[in-house]
Amino acid sequence: MEQSIIFFDIDGTLVDEQKNVPQSAKDAIRELQNQGHIVAIATGRPQFMFKEIREQLGIDTYVSYSGQYVVLNGEVIYTNPIHKESLEQLTKIALEHNHPVLLIDDKEMRATVPDDEFVAQGFGMLLNYVKLSQVEAEFIQTGSVYQASLFCSTEDQQLYDAIFPALSFIRWSPISADVLPAGGSKLEGIRKITEKLGIPPERQYAFGDALNDMEMLSGITNSVAMGNGLPEVKAVAKFVTKTNEDDGIAHGLKLVGLL
Repeated sequence: MEQSIIFFDIDGTLVDEQKNVPQSAKDAIRELQNQGHIVAIATGRPQFMFKEIREQLGIDTYVSYSGQYVVLNGEVIYTNPIHKESLEQLTKIALEHNHPVLLIDDKEMRATVPDDEFVAQGFGMLLNYVKLSQVEAEFIQTGSVYQASLFCSTEDQQLYDAIFPALSFIRWSPISADVLPAGGSKLEGIRKITEKLGIPPERQYAFGDALNDMEMLSGITNSVAMGNGLPEVKAVAKFVTKTNEDDGIAHGLKLVGLL
């Protein structure tokens, strides 16, 4: 069998509602690896917030920060931080409009309003992984922020869309949007890996469920939306599997003929 590469989103896809990887998914991934395929992750999470999952599944190739930090076989091959001037202006305008902003570099997350209820609501259980600190000017000026989250309504986001053409705002919940460099996406991160490996489109697979997976599922030849995915996500995928709570990964891999 020719080697394929399979990318899995994490939240809503690879893990269940308790943020655990179901046994059926673990078994399916082990079988893929035994067959010689490459199993990879494509997530909006920073790499320090899914280290345990990578170690548990024996995965060392991944796209994190929705495409802005890409690792192949344990080696960083691509980074795309947000421009510092854009970040400074974004946080300034957001504070003026009472919209919290979460900034993430390669080691930690910081927020302009760390105790904001919407930040806690948006990230929920993920905040158990890190201690959320206050954003300071030095954090932006000296570090590399690969992704941010802007907490505002869809209507309010129009203000930022107009002011920041160098940034992309990708909704992932009614209260928040991911902030990336313009053109940045999971799909672009995936291409950094597949081009380096020389794996053709017909042997590329991707699983996802949310709005930040839409470009990935639209652009990958063999794309699978989870049964618990949003309707618009299912509409762009080639296949729709069962939910993440009902052995959706294993079922989806059978659907596409890998198991």
